[in-house]
Amino acid sequence: MAEVVEEIDAKVEEEEKKQEEKEKELHVWNNDYAGTPYIPIYVMLPLNTISLENEVVDPEGLIEDLEALKSAGVDGVMVDCWWGIVEGKDPRHYQWSGYHHLFSIVRNAKLKLQVVMSFHQCGGNVGDDVNISLPEWVLKIANHNADIFFTNSSGAHNPECLSWGIDKVPVLQERTALQVYYEYMLSFRQQMEGFFADGTITEIEVGLGPCGELRYPSYAQTQGWTFPGIGEFQCYDKYMMEKLRKAAEVQRHPEWGMGPSNAGSYNSRPQETEFFKDGGDYCSPYGKFFLSWYSQTLIEHGDSVLKMANLALKDVKISAKVPGIHWWYRTESHAAEATAGFFTADSRCGYKSIARMFATHNTTFNFTCAEMRTADQPKEALCDPEALVVQALNAAWDSGISAACENALSCYGQEDYNQILKNSKPLRGGGATGHHLDAFTYLRLSPDLMEEHNFEVFAHFVCCLHGELEDSELSSPHLHVEGD
Repeated sequence: MAEVVEEIDAKVEEEEKKQEEKEKELHVWNNDYAGTPYIPIYVMLPLNTISLENEVVDPEGLIEDLEALKSAGVDGVMVDCWWGIVEGKDPRHYQWSGYHHLFSIVRNAKLKLQVVMSFHQCGGNVGDDVNISLPEWVLKIANHNADIFFTNSSGAHNPECLSWGIDKVPVLQERTALQVYYEYMLSFRQQMEGFFADGTITEIEVGLGPCGELRYPSYAQTQGWTFPGIGEFQCYDKYMMEKLRKAAEVQRHPEWGMGPSNAGSYNSRPQETEFFKDGGDYCSPYGKFFLSWYSQTLIEHGDSVLKMANLALKDVKISAKVPGIHWWYRTESHAAEATAGFFTADSRCGYKSIARMFATHNTTFNFTCAEMRTADQPKEALCDPEALVVQALNAAWDSGISAACENALSCYGQEDYNQILKNSKPLRGGGATGHHLDAFTYLRLSPDLMEEHNFEVFAHFVCCLHGELEDSELSSPHLHVEGD
């Protein structure tokens, strides 16, 4: 019996020593970033925080989670305001009741809000476990005119978001897409005035495409895409094709008024296509014309929507998200980026023109995949997320605008957090001239995050982002941190 007791005591002592070592490691981690610039952190709320019935899902559980986030030093939360819920039934009939309740809960928790104007469909992408379509009245229009959606060369329409081709065409019950976006944002500003006035809402992220990102829906899982396929060009609806034809005529090459016929399919590799292979048609006069037109049309869409956002939202911080398409980055054609709308072939930087456009609207450049390490990616896909993040953030800073980041996939470990910190503070202790992120948004609040060990590591990560030294022990998600 005594031997059993001694064995149990030895195991307990061993576990205690392991815990002490972990604590020491985390405190050293904090020391490494103590005194660095304060970067606020927001945590994305679950995609279905507001139900299809326009109600807060599990408000009691949410309050408990928000208290835990506050205890860890989190500055605020991010939430999607789904177009398909708010204006879901009839045009110009906006239902904000669920969001008003949610915002009140967040305000009572003494947290801030980043709010996303989500003009896209939720569902069908990595990490999505919720399905929220575009408004019903929009889908009814699409039954008779599917060209309001992006279309690939095979004629498949994608209902994730509206085509840029109808930004200025009044096909949405006599409204253009830009008018629809503007009136939605104006209604939000008017209905949520109190949350702007008291400082609860600190930022509006304006959705500019699928997943809220400024890109074409070129790598849609709903259409069979799997990583690391190059994706497909999405310009074959009748409205986009008309724009392409006119652009080709201006160049006095009417034969260029069509998309590439040799660019492969969703799951092709660059070298398998005549268009994207090294030295392929992407660098021919036609290829350069098409890629330039395709990317410029994306930039014009972003420019138009952000202009509407500033008019509707008035004197509030605006941001927009740019995706981190890191696969095939180390190829000449940058095929996956090209089909998504970024003209980065042959050492071009397709992010500079986007950043300059953002600058005209004083918009923060929000980039993804901040947690990814190049060494962890499959070698055959020629990925380089680390170089991509540096390129994109520098494009923003060189254009004189703020930059922010998100993680692309769920992460809970110190290695992922270290990569985020590396990107957040590339010149640690660099003083007034050193660049650092304006904010970081963590994807996302979940039971996994709230698991005790994961939450403990996350809380130390928050301190590192804040440049603070954490000197209290956080052993439970619901334990208050001294000095909060």
